[in-house]
Amino acid sequence: MLFNAIRGELTIETAILQILVIALMVFLILPIHEFAHAGVALLLGDKSIKYKGRLSLNPLAHIDPMGALCMLLVGFGWAKPVPVNPSYFKRPKLYMALTALAGPVSNILCGMVGGLIYRLAVSNMTVDFYLGFGQYILMFLLYYVVINVNLAVFNMIPIPPLDGSKVLFLFLPQRAVEFCYRYQRFFFLGLYVLMFAGAFSGIMGYATDFLVNICLFSF
Repeated sequence: MLFNAIRGELTIETAILQILVIALMVFLILPIHEFAHAGVALLLGDKSIKYKGRLSLNPLAHIDPMGALCMLLVGFGWAKPVPVNPSYFKRPKLYMALTALAGPVSNILCGMVGGLIYRLAVSNMTVDFYLGFGQYILMFLLYYVVINVNLAVFNMIPIPPLDGSKVLFLFLPQRAVEFCYRYQRFFFLGLYVLMFAGAFSGIMGYATDFLVNICLFSF
C-alpha cells in the first residue's frame, strides 16, 4: 500500500479497501496460517504445542505488531512463529518441512475460497450493481486473493526463518541446518535488503501471477 501511495496510484476508495483486507489478513488469515502450522505439528507428534497457546484461531495469540505493520505498508508481513519442537518428531527434517508447508498451503486455500466467491459474484452481479457498490466488492475480493498469495509466496522463499527454508533443510546436511538456525536473524535482515533491492521481484512476480490465476480459477 505504501508503494502504491508513493506512485500516486492510491485513491481514498482503494486505500479503504486495502486497509479492510489487511485487517482481515491480520485478524483472520495470519491466525489461520499459524494455526495450520500448530495443527500439523500436533498431528505429526509435537504434543507440546497444546500447552503453548498457539493451537488457537484467536488473533491475539499470533499477532506480531511489526509484521502487521509491514503487511499494512508493503503488502506482506508475518505473525509470531509457532514454537515447534522437532525433538518430538520421528523424522524431524521431513516433519518440520510438512509443518512449514501447512502455513502457505492454508493461504492458497483461503485465496481459492476468495477466488470462488469472486467468480460467483461476477457471474451473478447485474451491470447496474457492478457500476455502483459492486465494483468495490470485486476489488475487495481481488485484494484478498492477491494478499493471500503474496503471503504464501513470501513465506516459501528458502531463506531462514521463512517456511521455505524448512523445505530446503530437507536437502542440507545437519551441520548446515544448525548454522542456518544459529544465524537466522542475520539471514532475515539480508532477506529484507534483497527484497527491497528487487532481487526476488521477477520470480516472485511470476509465482504470484501463476497462483492468483489458480485461485481465481482462470485456467
